[in-house]
Amino acid sequence: MKYGWKKAAGMALAMLAITGMACAEGDTPLLTMADGLFDTSQPDTLGLAPAPGAETFTVFAPGEGENHYNHGAVPIMFKGQLYVQWQSSARDEDAPDTAVVYSASADMKHWPAPTVMAPARAGTLVTSGGWWTDGETLVAFINVWPGWEEGLREGYAEYITSTDGVRWSAPKRVLGADGTPVPGVIEQDPHLMATGRIIGAFHTSPGLVATPYYTDDLLAISGWTRGKMENLPSDSPTSRELEPSLFKRPDGAVVMIFRDQASSFMTLASVSHDDGVTWSRPALSPFPDARTKQSAGNLPDGTVYRVGNPNAHKARFPLVLSLSADGQHFTRAFLLRAGGADMQPMLKGGKYKRPSYSYPKSTVSGGWLYVAYATNKEDVEVTRVRVSALTQ
Repeated sequence: MKYGWKKAAGMALAMLAITGMACAEGDTPLLTMADGLFDTSQPDTLGLAPAPGAETFTVFAPGEGENHYNHGAVPIMFKGQLYVQWQSSARDEDAPDTAVVYSASADMKHWPAPTVMAPARAGTLVTSGGWWTDGETLVAFINVWPGWEEGLREGYAEYITSTDGVRWSAPKRVLGADGTPVPGVIEQDPHLMATGRIIGAFHTSPGLVATPYYTDDLLAISGWTRGKMENLPSDSPTSRELEPSLFKRPDGAVVMIFRDQASSFMTLASVSHDDGVTWSRPALSPFPDARTKQSAGNLPDGTVYRVGNPNAHKARFPLVLSLSADGQHFTRAFLLRAGGADMQPMLKGGKYKRPSYSYPKSTVSGGWLYVAYATNKEDVEVTRVRVSALTQ
């Protein structure tokens, strides 16, 4: 499917007008981009040049008899090694045999076989919840979904900790500021603010409602407080906003971006001016998104980046890195992985598997931007780019 850029932009602006979803800061959307940034007549590359010096490494590619469904990859640097966590099952997405696993490498070239950190549980689905670290302790979050097999789509977050990346504590519940468990699963993308505050999101119960949260606990395992944000109307127990990521703007504001479950194929965004306590009502911005998870953040000089699949349709390729100096207008973009010949073939089928670079998550460390993702929901891969190559 091909879409001309001007047509896509026109459709986006028309949708904004129809829905009346103006940004809380005026008529200007929270996210805009340079005219012609993506050439949709070239679906495999969007007309983009490869990111300078980008390197791709395979963390796990299943062989015969190994799990051929792998997804939800999340990276973090801890004590000189890059750790990647993901969820894994024999064939299908969200299957009863799903476990959460990880691998770690110091040189990016040699990755040991995955280690199970959360085994499959009878009658309960477990999925990857991401990482946090204060530099001395590594925290792994595990999302737990009781009643999944009966159709219940809500759950809670647990955590385990390690000081060496090998030996792990017993799982405990993630706690709110009142000392009780947070009523929701954690999104894989918490961010540290200059104030020392950690801002992230949970999908809260009842249902699955994307909700900003913040904590001043340096390990991010307790003290979580719900931010104030009015979700958009939804006819489902699942909120229209899903799977957020966030970044800081040079003016100090924090912008949270969401997948739009209403299939606008644009980006929903909300802004906070008080370190995550209150948020504007999410509004559409005409930045294309393939209705999928993305990853955003800041490079060391403050440059805002966003990694995702910027399509006005469901194709989860190519994988693209977009950059903005002010956190609003994106003027540069690079190709991390192209569709077509650059994408290895999928070896085995399975529920919800298709050609894709799915659910990227990222971390910045030691002068590199690392992006982890699942190719075809089968292979776990990491692409890295030198920060200096992006800020010249």
